Amino acid sequence: MKRFLTCGLAAAWCCGSLGAAAQQYPGKPLRLIVPWTAGSGTDLMSRMIAQKLGGTLGQQVVVDNRGGAGATIGTEAAARAAPDGYTLYIGGSVSMAISPALYPKVGYDSVRDFAPVSLVTRFYNVLSVHPSVPARSVKELIALARARPGQLVMPSAGAGSTSHLAGELFKNMTKTDMLHVPYKGGGQMVIAVISGEGQLMFSPVSTATPHGKTGKLRLLGVSSPARIAALPGLPTIGETVPGYEFGGWQGLLVPAGTAHEIISRLNAAMLKVIATPEFRDYAASEGSDIIGSTPDWFAQFLRAEVTKHATLIKASGVRAE
Repeated sequence: MKRFLTCGLAAAWCCGSLGAAAQQYPGKPLRLIVPWTAGSGTDLMSRMIAQKLGGTLGQQVVVDNRGGAGATIGTEAAARAAPDGYTLYIGGSVSMAISPALYPKVGYDSVRDFAPVSLVTRFYNVLSVHPSVPARSVKELIALARARPGQLVMPSAGAGSTSHLAGELFKNMTKTDMLHVPYKGGGQMVIAVISGEGQLMFSPVSTATPHGKTGKLRLLGVSSPARIAALPGLPTIGETVPGYEFGGWQGLLVPAGTAHEIISRLNAAMLKVIATPEFRDYAASEGSDIIGSTPDWFAQFLRAEVTKHATLIKASGVRAE
């Protein structure tokens, strides 16, 4: 009886200590690991999050860029960090769903090694073509691709990139054959299509929009489930290809094992950040949808994304290059 009483007192003391620690949290600056290099789109968004999250939490949040290897280097560093609430991580569709399915070995498990805090944004691609391509709609592009199997060149930002997988899904759902040519980045992909070296591509809204306005590209459709505010007159690809939808995402996570009380505190702070006018204006300029979610909802979403991308990559035969 004495033994059980001692264990009960110990458990109560531990819970009390955890509760006290959570109430005092955060008591020092936090680190936000970003698995991309400085200056990237994710980095710019992360710096805004860090600044505003720091103001909400009352402690500085320092951005730690750990780019490379398809975002797996920074992701592994975050997975191995102490689960004390002082290491945060900005994960996304590439690092958490695509790279684990694409590379034979990564040093983390997206579901097992992380505790989701909140999904932050979802972003989509625009299907655009070079002005010389005789297609002014998604329907006409599909007809052209079927008439010229394997002849239309589809550059991407690299094998396994969101631009590549969006194209593979389009090919699978439309029963078309287009020649995929991977480039070393999104900038080279865009140059290839604008120059006429490639005929079509799936690129971020913020990338395609300026070139659509100048006439260097013809925008045909967006990969979102509904029309977006940034391009209200542009139809969705799904209006022609029922069920087509392909989007990337970004969210805030912490290492698995982080106390529930700390995750709840971070979730409340993150929801305040994404509700600010500055963050909403930034997301709108990038053509992104602001989401915000509970940790449980984000966890379910993450599991579904891991399964979806693994299935797509296996079906398309994509390999890391």
